Amino acid sequence: MSADISKINYREVIEYSLDPLIVHTDLKIIYVNHAAEVFFKGKREDIIGASPLDIFHETSKSAIHKRIQSAYAKPAEVIEESIFKLDGTTADVELYCHPVFIEDTQAIQTYVRDISDKKDSERKSREMMNQINELSATLVPLLNGIAILPLVGSIDEERARQLLQLVPLKAKQQDVQCLIIDFSGILQLDKVVTDYLFKINHVLSLLGIKSIFTGIRPELAIEAVELDLSLLSSPTMSTVKDALDYLGIH
Repeated sequence: MSADISKINYREVIEYSLDPLIVHTDLKIIYVNHAAEVFFKGKREDIIGASPLDIFHETSKSAIHKRIQSAYAKPAEVIEESIFKLDGTTADVELYCHPVFIEDTQAIQTYVRDISDKKDSERKSREMMNQINELSATLVPLLNGIAILPLVGSIDEERARQLLQLVPLKAKQQDVQCLIIDFSGILQLDKVVTDYLFKINHVLSLLGIKSIFTGIRPELAIEAVELDLSLLSSPTMSTVKDALDYLGIH
C-alpha cells in the first residue's frame, strides 16, 4: 500500500528545513521557520508582519520588489544578494522564491541560503590573486635604466590584462629606458593572452621605452606567427644573458 503524500504536514516539513524559509504575501511576512529565526537573529514575532523588503539595501529594494511581483506568476531565478539581519549585520545569500497558495491566498515562499563563507573565500582569493599579479609585474632594475620583467607560471587573460596596465606604468615610474621581457618561466599561453603580452611591447614603444624579448619558446613563437604579431620591431634573444651582452652589459 503506497502512502498518500497529500496527507504530508507541509507546515512540519518547512519548519524542520535546515534552510531559512520565509512566506510572505502583499509585502508582508506571514511565516518564518526556525532556521530563519536563527539566521536572522531574531524571534519569530519580531519578523512576522514586517516587509520582506526590509532586509535589503535601499539600492536593491526596487529590483527586489519587481522580482517578488513576478514570482506570483512563476518561480524566480536564483539570485545572489547582500541582506541585513535583525542585529544590523549583513550576510551574502542566495535567494529563490516561488508562488504558493495558502487556501485561497496566493503567497510567495522564499528560500534563503547563506553563502557568506563562499563569498568571503572568493574575495580573499581575488585579493591574493591581485597581490600575486602585482608581484608578477615587478620590474627588476639593473644599470643605466635597464630592467627585467621575469614572467613566471601560467598567465590567464586577467593576469595578462593587469600586466598590460601595470608594466608600462611601472616602467615609466622607474625611468626604465629598456625593458627585457623574459618568457622562459612561462608554462602556458593561449592566443588571447599572447596578444595581450605583445600589446605591452606596443605600449612601451609609444612611451619611448625599448623592449627586448628573451626566452621565447618555439610553441610561443608559432602562436605569435599565427596571430600575425611581428616580433621584428623588438630584438629577440635566447636568454637574458644574451640580451645583456647585446646591450653591452657583461
